[in-house]
Amino acid sequence: MENEAKILVVDDEERIRRLLKMYLERENYVIEEADNGDAALEKALKNEYDLILLDLMMPGKDGIEVCRELREKKSTPIIMLTAKGEEVNRVQGFEVGTDDYIVKPFSPREVVLRVKALLRRSSLTTYLQTETTAKDVIVFPHLTIDNDAHRVTADGKEVGLTPKEYELLCFLAKSPDKVFDREQLLKEVWHYEFFGDLRTVDTHVKRLREKLNKVSQDAAKMIVTVWGVGYKFEVGQE
Repeated sequence: MENEAKILVVDDEERIRRLLKMYLERENYVIEEADNGDAALEKALKNEYDLILLDLMMPGKDGIEVCRELREKKSTPIIMLTAKGEEVNRVQGFEVGTDDYIVKPFSPREVVLRVKALLRRSSLTTYLQTETTAKDVIVFPHLTIDNDAHRVTADGKEVGLTPKEYELLCFLAKSPDKVFDREQLLKEVWHYEFFGDLRTVDTHVKRLREKLNKVSQDAAKMIVTVWGVGYKFEVGQE
């Protein structure tokens, strides 16, 4: 269940960790802590967390590096905690696989709401089929998106995606052959305006293609670059 989720809180300030732990434990989440990037990465690789709250600026490995290294092995949802004025770093965070960010100083209630929203989006087990037929499944040649189970399979093999990669794929797949420019994708999938920082979209598309390609080259080819415009989801001619 959602309120039994296990969350890793990473921040070098004990005051912030204590505050987040207090508010999240009120929601019955199980909280573990780390006070630096190296410890965070070690814990995140060794244990299974439902979500990680990750401070951007820390001694040792910073949040960007922790996220980059973790994404090589796992798709654990990550919310980055950033200070005001670190917009460039936030863009970097999205590029390496962060799913959301919260700007300090933050309202603990906002953190709880963001955590709940991301856990709902990223759950791979809560909605696993309890009935014989799935209610919300998009089926294409070589690719199936099961929204009830929050699961993607390519040529019958499961593809592990981060929540944001999954949302990007779903958004494109729900409008086959429609071309979206990068600004549209930033607004619709990320819900943020980056004032021209469009590399976030390119990086996520690249990583999504790479993950699909490891399982099915045909599935990867369905995400098409329209040069000078943006991207579209193309259903191949069978």
